[in-house]
Amino acid sequence: MPLVTTNFAFLLQAIAWPLALLIAWFLGEWLLERWNIPRVTSYVAVGLVGSLINLPGLTTDITGLPFLANVALALVLFELGYRINLRWFRHNPWVLVLGVVESLVTFGFVYWVSGWFSLPIEHRLIIAALSISASPAGVLRVANELRSTGQATERVLHLCAINCLFSVLALKIVVGYWTLSTSGDLVLAAFGSVHVVGTSIAVGALLGVVVPWLLRLRNTHERGVTVVFALAVLLLTTAAYGLMLSPLLAALTFGIVARERRVHLTSAQRDFGTAGDLLSAFLFVYIASLLAWVDVRTTFVLGAVLILARTFTKVLCNVAAARLSGISERKGALTGLALTPMSAFAILLLDQSR
Repeated sequence: MPLVTTNFAFLLQAIAWPLALLIAWFLGEWLLERWNIPRVTSYVAVGLVGSLINLPGLTTDITGLPFLANVALALVLFELGYRINLRWFRHNPWVLVLGVVESLVTFGFVYWVSGWFSLPIEHRLIIAALSISASPAGVLRVANELRSTGQATERVLHLCAINCLFSVLALKIVVGYWTLSTSGDLVLAAFGSVHVVGTSIAVGALLGVVVPWLLRLRNTHERGVTVVFALAVLLLTTAAYGLMLSPLLAALTFGIVARERRVHLTSAQRDFGTAGDLLSAFLFVYIASLLAWVDVRTTFVLGAVLILARTFTKVLCNVAAARLSGISERKGALTGLALTPMSAFAILLLDQSR
């Protein structure tokens, strides 16, 4: 009997991830077709159930899963960066100003609100830095699945990119401050913040110049362009791990620079095809499976207050700047609400900063 129990546990651990992904995919397709609910909600729901029942092999620390999640999110951030049009900021600078101001206001307000609870200053700073970020994976997947287009969609994507950039910068500065306050080593603190940010941007920009140049030399067809960009993102993520850089910031920079080099992805190539769909499903199930329900119960009030604080600042800033930036207050409020979710980006960013 013990041998049978052991074999059953091993079998359950072996099939946990394929089974969870298969259930998530079927549930996502059914809800999208029946009620037009984005697939990501189903992926997250399956991950939450897996973490709740502590499904063997799903919530345990399996070697390679964090790297795979970073690759999946790096693909999303590359595509998000590729959707960013820097000339739009010149034509409508209020969008850029709004992104910067909203990031700073969110950081300050969340830091102030977290002071109501018995938290160390360093923890409050980290929470405030992470609160700046939006959910690029969620925003981009929902926009692609619902075929959302127009000024409001582009505004959400551009503001999401600004939020993610400022979140990385703020967290690296906080980590540098924490290192300086604990060790007193200014060189080590600068290496952990300025070096990581600057080198990550430089590496991403370098690939953004080199890869389009190589594609022009070969006159690569559209499908080949997608494969080359996916492999370049994989290379970038691996190199960032080896050099202790930020693969998320590097991938976002790679996409922005590649867009400026005029190598185009068609709408059919968004999400990187079938492989991108599989990695996206894995990313949301994986991130949701990391949730510890014991921590949710003990920090429920704190989490609820911080979520309300983030929502308040993002909606307020977007409504206040709506007329100045060329949209109605209603669209400004909806833009702010679209920026409130935060999941994979914040969790993986925090994990990389340990």
